[in-house]
Amino acid sequence: MPDSASPRRRSRTEKSIRSGDPAASLSSKIPPEQIRIVIADDHPVAREGLASILKSFEGMEVVGEAADGKEACELYARLSPDVLIVDLRMPEKDGLQVVKELMCGRSSKPKIIVITTYESEEDIRRAVVAGAKGYLVKVADPKQIEAAVRAVMSGRSWFPAEVTLKVVESLAHLELSKRELEVLQYIANGKSNKEIGTTLYVSEATVKGHVRSILTKLEAVSRAEAIAIASKRGLIRAKT
Repeated sequence: MPDSASPRRRSRTEKSIRSGDPAASLSSKIPPEQIRIVIADDHPVAREGLASILKSFEGMEVVGEAADGKEACELYARLSPDVLIVDLRMPEKDGLQVVKELMCGRSSKPKIIVITTYESEEDIRRAVVAGAKGYLVKVADPKQIEAAVRAVMSGRSWFPAEVTLKVVESLAHLELSKRELEVLQYIANGKSNKEIGTTLYVSEATVKGHVRSILTKLEAVSRAEAIAIASKRGLIRAKT
């Protein structure tokens, strides 16, 4: 009599494997599909460290590494990876330029994660608007990196809680125009309205208009306060 604890029927696959069906045996040994990843970072140590972490995860494969933004775009076009992890600050083309270029004119949008040392509100906002689906800081632990890759691969977005908060905050603020950002940077560099006007080939009155608009949008009462707010949000660079 058959053992009462055993199932009366075996699955077709199990029967085929037991009977030596080569097709069934082969299919049972096929590993799960790998997530193919390209990394772009101009710092070799950071790039190699990230690659090592990714290779330790089951089902992930690093198929290419780029040292600058131009190489990142070339590798993406040649290798068609499932996920691209790109540093925000790179030579040739920065991470933001890479995201914009790869998102343009493609029916199938790339799955891109931006990774950076910075957590500035403006950097995050620009990356999200450009089309990045994930955002990691370089101090992220391996669990966060794995979670980000798997989430983005499955078509979802992934942002740490603190980054999500900054995204929400940035979307609530009025956006400065390209010209206003230029004027703001010159203000941060210590230039007067007259000097800014000369540099930009516009009248001093035009510069004053931009300054008023900047103060209004940043909800600042002075140039000094505007610089402080802009610096905190990542709208300006250190004095150049």
